[in-house]
Amino acid sequence: MRALLLATLIFGLAGPAFPRCESVAPAQRPQNTPYEDVGREFDDIIDSGWIEFAVYEDFRPWSWEQDGKAVGVDVEIGRLIAESLGVEARFRLVQPGENLDADLMNYVWKGAAVGGRVSDVMLHVPYDSDYACRIEQVVFTGQYAQDGVAIAYVASHYPDKGPTPPYFRYDTVGVENDSISDFYLTSVGALGDTVHRYRSTLKAMDALAAGEVMAVMGPKGEIEGNLAVGLKVHEPPLLGFERGHWTLGVGINQQHRDLGYAVDDAVAAALADGRIAAIFAAQGMSFRPPER
Repeated sequence: MRALLLATLIFGLAGPAFPRCESVAPAQRPQNTPYEDVGREFDDIIDSGWIEFAVYEDFRPWSWEQDGKAVGVDVEIGRLIAESLGVEARFRLVQPGENLDADLMNYVWKGAAVGGRVSDVMLHVPYDSDYACRIEQVVFTGQYAQDGVAIAYVASHYPDKGPTPPYFRYDTVGVENDSISDFYLTSVGALGDTVHRYRSTLKAMDALAAGEVMAVMGPKGEIEGNLAVGLKVHEPPLLGFERGHWTLGVGINQQHRDLGYAVDDAVAAALADGRIAAIFAAQGMSFRPPER
């Protein structure tokens, strides 16, 4: 589902350019709902001495549970934010919904219909200006990295150079089902018997390491964070792919903009002094600074 919600966001962005928010009609925005006091005030977070981050479960190398604790790149970024605020970091591992709208509603600005509650901050939120105009209940801030589409491959199968999407009309490739890579390969004519679909990019990478496929196409962060010995990764040009890269940041309830300012300051400081780059390096991942 994570892949589907990201694909929906990215592929839904193509179109004419407008001044910011001009292309978003009020009827498209779900903010026309009764006002509710949701979430904790910034002062309450400081007074309580802790802050809760929503992170996706089973999302290696970004966030997952290990020995009963949340670990991963997003978790470490949450820890440095909490350290900057002078509070303890707590993490809530959450399931991805059908799309990004649902995740933001469930974990940031409203809470699930049955027994739901919001967290103070949600990490790993893709940022786009037009999308931010439509979801006015959420402050999209704290951009901390960029991710993009890459291809992992068995070095012995491609000794001269890495494969590009046209190769996969004949060579086998693994993708996460209903992901941006799945949609893209279908659009460029990859055949059904060459594209192997898996529940997640991690499962596709496991299949690549086991020799079930010759390559995997997916988000670079997930590929690099699960790269086995004998595998390589590259980012070839993707013809006709308008959004091959995207920015990652955080989502915070719009009622708590003061918290958003503090989180953004913490991220900016960690980008400037190299702490965020070091988090990526520790996971064996390359770091691409965000567009802020």
